[in-house]
Amino acid sequence: MKIRGLLYAVVLIMGASSSAAETLLQRGDYLVNGIVACGNCHTPQTPTGPAPGMEMAGQFLVEEKGLFKAFAPNITQDKKTGIGGWTDQQIITAIREGKRPDGTIIGPPMPIGLYRGLSDRDVRAIVAYLRQVKPVNNEMEKSTYQIPLPPAYGPPVTNVPDIPQTDKIAYGAYLAGPAGHCIECHTPFVKGRPDFANQLGAGGFPFHGPWGVSVSANITPMPMALPIMATLNWPRSYAPASDRTAPG
Repeated sequence: MKIRGLLYAVVLIMGASSSAAETLLQRGDYLVNGIVACGNCHTPQTPTGPAPGMEMAGQFLVEEKGLFKAFAPNITQDKKTGIGGWTDQQIITAIREGKRPDGTIIGPPMPIGLYRGLSDRDVRAIVAYLRQVKPVNNEMEKSTYQIPLPPAYGPPVTNVPDIPQTDKIAYGAYLAGPAGHCIECHTPFVKGRPDFANQLGAGGFPFHGPWGVSVSANITPMPMALPIMATLNWPRSYAPASDRTAPG
């Protein structure tokens, strides 16, 4: 029993050391190409997959009649048509606060309300990955909105700590919320915004693309389930509320 306990402790230490040794770029690669999936919106898609040589170069995204027509911008390192001229902090502010360097506000479907909960290290990791994306000169059309955009999504985000991966519920909520924004796509929109209060995770949001139309699935625990926030006691700090105050 003592030997088994010692081996278990060694495994835990090795796992912690491996996590600590992960570089920002490695973490950014995992996030951008995994759970955060930036390329799903920012990389042009074809019927056979992402367009070659156009990683993060922008594309038409979605049109909600009478509400908005959204284009995912070019976020490559091109200084003329992308974000190559932005500072790291300007990119972080755009991601977590929805504000561009010129002061304009980023509108939906960019999930700023959720991205406000991205940890400091994770948002820096995303920036580290974007910095090594090759520049692509690709001027994108600007998104247009018939709905009013907020003057801000809340006070400046100052300090968001990492969530311990050992806390499975809290870390799972972080992945499904601020990081992966699963609940953004899998929640029906009402008046141009996700109806988190009444239909969290219920599905039904349509995606139009070269493949036709895809509709997000119901990812609640049961076909007629209560919202995930209720059944899993979703932590308040990850609840996607427009009036959420900045962490820290």
